[in-house]
Amino acid sequence: MPIPMSLACGDYARTRGLREGTVHVEGVELTYLSLPPAEIFWRMLRFEEFDASEMSLSAHIMDISRGDRRFVAIPVFPSRMFRHSFIFVNRAAGIGSPQDLRGKRVGVPEYHMTAAMFIRGMLADEYGVQPSDLDWYQGGLEAPGRIERMELDLPDDVSLTHVPDRTLDAMLDAGELDALFSATVPPSVRAGSPRVARLLADPKQAEIEYFERTKIFPIMHTVAIRREVVDRYPWLPTELRKAFETAKAAYYDRLRRTHADPGCGLPFAHYESEETFKVFGDDFWPYGIAPNRPTLDAAVRYSREQHLSARPVAVEELFDPAASELSVE
Repeated sequence: MPIPMSLACGDYARTRGLREGTVHVEGVELTYLSLPPAEIFWRMLRFEEFDASEMSLSAHIMDISRGDRRFVAIPVFPSRMFRHSFIFVNRAAGIGSPQDLRGKRVGVPEYHMTAAMFIRGMLADEYGVQPSDLDWYQGGLEAPGRIERMELDLPDDVSLTHVPDRTLDAMLDAGELDALFSATVPPSVRAGSPRVARLLADPKQAEIEYFERTKIFPIMHTVAIRREVVDRYPWLPTELRKAFETAKAAYYDRLRRTHADPGCGLPFAHYESEETFKVFGDDFWPYGIAPNRPTLDAAVRYSREQHLSARPVAVEELFDPAASELSVE
């Protein structure tokens, strides 16, 4: 008899088959809960509500470094995104280049969040701007009062102030913050505020050049399973990865037919698809450790350098060994 299993994950084209039930996990009767990632992380990290879920890569690295073994991850990455375009500045702050961020007041929804971790790592590697060079303000982007999901142990030279009663977006628009690092586009930008802009004039080109030079395609989220479930069903991580691979292959098949996923709806998506295949190759969203080694190595290094993880973590520690060694060729 198939075992019942809940999986909380975002609404992605690459996981559509799992969500719609056209792709099955061998030996499993799957309930796919399509929820926003921030909600998933809170409910999984605090209450372990799901058998498996999408999981913040930064939070998972931190857990492993601290000896928290509640979750077993598989090298599947539902969300990844370049973050050069998610650095926003107040136009009056005099920030014309990444180096100009030094000494500025910078908002971040959560200091540990993976998007901020990769931005800080990129700024340090590419521009020599260290976390201690900025004054950090943590709080809600669109609603006040957001708090960190993970406990932090930052060095004394990193200034982090919690903002309980204002939104970071309102503070940026008013000039009370000089810059903002975010995982989403803030309301002021969506509304066309003349006071707020992206830091980089051509972030897409910067991201392409960054990838071609470093081979880093930032991974935001992995997939984690509660350890007690894996202890009961040790075959589950491999079968779950196989199902994610099958769902992704179906997505690629849809994409190659017209170079645009039918569910996308954007009129010029096929041009972007063609450019994506040109820059990244046929498997532009790879799972597994080997094809993602530069990105994963950067992630564990950034986590340690930024004093998020309690000790250096090897990439292999992050994932179930059998699911990691699965050959999908």
